[in-house]
Amino acid sequence: MQTHIPATLLRPGPPSASRPRRTAAYGLQSNEERVTVPGSGAVMVELAQGDQITIENIEGGQRCELLSAHPNGRLDCGLLGAAANTSASGLRAMLLSPLSGFDRLKKGLIQRNIDLPGASAVGLFGAESPAKDSATFTAQGSGWAIIAAPGDVMDFETQDTTTPLRVTLTRAKSRQPGQFALPDPLADPVQDLRVKSATAQAYFVRKGEFIQILDVDGRQCTDFQCFDARKADRGDYLPLDVTTTRTILNHAYPMPGLHGKYFDQDMTPLIEVVQDTCGRHDAFAMACSSKYYDDIGYPGHANCSDNFNGALSAYDIPGRKGWMAANFFFNTHVDEHGVLLADEPWSRPGDYVLLRALTDLICVSSACPDDTSPANGWNLTDIHVRTYAAQERFSRSVAWRATPDEDPVMTRESAFHHNFATLTSDFVEYRGFWLPNSFRQTDTIEGYWACRDDVVVMDLSALRKFEVTGPDAEALMNWVLTRNVEKLGVGQVVYSAMCYEHGGMIDDGTLFRLGPTNFRWIGGSDEGGVWMREQAEKLDLNVMIRTSTDQMHNLAVQGPKSRDLMKEIIWTAPHQTPISDLDWFRFTVGRIGDHEGVPVVVSRTGYTGELGYEIFCHPKDGDAVFKAVWEAGQAYGIRPMGLAGLDLVRIEAGLVFAGYDFSDQTDPFESGIGFTVPLKSKTVDFVGRDALLRRKEHPARKFVGLEIEGQNHVAHGDCIRIGRAQVGEVCSAMRSPRTGQVIALARVDVAHSEPGTEVEVGQLDGHLKRYSAKVTAFPHYDPKKERPRS
Repeated sequence: MQTHIPATLLRPGPPSASRPRRTAAYGLQSNEERVTVPGSGAVMVELAQGDQITIENIEGGQRCELLSAHPNGRLDCGLLGAAANTSASGLRAMLLSPLSGFDRLKKGLIQRNIDLPGASAVGLFGAESPAKDSATFTAQGSGWAIIAAPGDVMDFETQDTTTPLRVTLTRAKSRQPGQFALPDPLADPVQDLRVKSATAQAYFVRKGEFIQILDVDGRQCTDFQCFDARKADRGDYLPLDVTTTRTILNHAYPMPGLHGKYFDQDMTPLIEVVQDTCGRHDAFAMACSSKYYDDIGYPGHANCSDNFNGALSAYDIPGRKGWMAANFFFNTHVDEHGVLLADEPWSRPGDYVLLRALTDLICVSSACPDDTSPANGWNLTDIHVRTYAAQERFSRSVAWRATPDEDPVMTRESAFHHNFATLTSDFVEYRGFWLPNSFRQTDTIEGYWACRDDVVVMDLSALRKFEVTGPDAEALMNWVLTRNVEKLGVGQVVYSAMCYEHGGMIDDGTLFRLGPTNFRWIGGSDEGGVWMREQAEKLDLNVMIRTSTDQMHNLAVQGPKSRDLMKEIIWTAPHQTPISDLDWFRFTVGRIGDHEGVPVVVSRTGYTGELGYEIFCHPKDGDAVFKAVWEAGQAYGIRPMGLAGLDLVRIEAGLVFAGYDFSDQTDPFESGIGFTVPLKSKTVDFVGRDALLRRKEHPARKFVGLEIEGQNHVAHGDCIRIGRAQVGEVCSAMRSPRTGQVIALARVDVAHSEPGTEVEVGQLDGHLKRYSAKVTAFPHYDPKKERPRS
């Protein structure tokens, strides 16, 4: 009988820990907290004796004002072991400015008796501070710290933008469960309730009132259920029903996230979602029940359904074995095989969902007791509920993360939002901004024709802008972009791709040259800025890459009559190029109206395939810019255009869109913009060059046009087949109002990429339903770009 394991089968040594790499926000130690101060913003944090506060100048060049106050409100920089060396003029100016976003800070200062007039501060950093420069202080006692990232209105030519600061708190004593400092209330609460771990609590909310459901410690899920109180009085106990909600809102296939409204089984709207700081929720499953735990071997385990029954008994609502619910902070999803999967929540301490009651409601909230799975991060904690009066006003917003490592920001309104809001209520969230999608008095097709025949105005403020300055600015841009930046003259703009080492695309965008060592990159994503900073640090280049998205909002004025309109409203100094002489892919600096008007930058660029311009201005001047365009445009038949109309003109003109036509899995050649990669004429190396050489010499797929037979609707992701084999996929598709033809931009195998090749577009499973199509050249509209050059 063998008494030992052969050496060849023995795994020596102790086991290794299972520790995945976590993003920065979720990789903090138990005594660490992190908050981001936006450029031209400020935050207040609570301090205890011995706490360490580190302030990091993320992008460089951003000054900081640091103040501290004792619990009684007395300002004293000595609380942080520091001496004041400047006034708090920057913070005071921001609080007195018309810019939004300071209401909660103002209220917090008042509540804590902190009086800023005459206050002094510790001044940190300056215009020359490098990226990641930092300073650390230790609290000598308990109190408050106020950290501000002040700055003046950006001068577009000097590029003095304001950028974020990162604050990391290292607590002398780790927070215990339930002891995280809740964020200040959004307003004066009507109710302030704590739902203890593994319990549930019921509460009454009147029509119009707001319900804020907060995760106290982070990674704690909560089920929410509610009933129309008037129906309950009649004995009709109809709860919020997620199946009815999905069906009415056309979200029939379950996906993570929240619905805009929730309905009961009578299709009566009960609540609407106003704000969400987390961005990841379960919108389709039931609350946990005793059966769930019984079936996995935990009989008698506490569960949300039974806890609901106990809490709702006070309102005489009959119990159920399992309750349907809106499952806030649950990180669950349905995979491609239809299997329900769960993982750790995304929520952090203080994350919340804000709801508005659409009728009088009986509500119930739980703190989920599941400690058998990652659903609550293996650590059960509390949930907090606050309600607010109906007369309070809260802007609609959801969380947006620029990258997985960044703190979330809430959706903001552009400088032109209130102007467009008089024309439409159809706004969609796009990369952290509310942008108009369609308009009441101007149908999407009308907007299309106005762009092709007259002139339109669009809000493109969500484009990401980065100021790239310093002695090595040109070297960096030549390294990270595929175009030859050395050939770019001052006042010129060039369209380029930005790629990873393997040739996959990060982004596309336009580069403005403002001077010998001054550039502005305008792209679609924040990843471009992150990538540029990483490359600059890796190469030890003397260059700053600073975000200016929130300092430069932009309108697009596009169409054959755009030049005539722009000539009427833009004044340029003698040394600047007048609008009438501005060539394609060039820019000029001017003012609205005359030499005393608001300052703007105007580029002859666009995303429509037509003659057009983009106007960049500071947010404070957005109203003046919009009104000038709109009033002058009346004589030219100006119409507003939203994202729905923009999609029509850009597809027809063969202009690519991130996530649809390109990604990090496709190179510029496969995305139809191979002209941005001058492999022969660019004499310096750049990121991805070797991979792009290889990909160009051995292409596997090609970007092509498609014409689809009949009027059948096809969409992004539909497969393209020849016989049983899939040979490509649809990237973007539309029905052209100009020709009546259904067309698409597609990516197909090079073996089937010749114009005239007969293919089929598959739907359902790709075989049961097919539409005949043929490969064509693209763009389908104005292939020689004669109209934007005109």
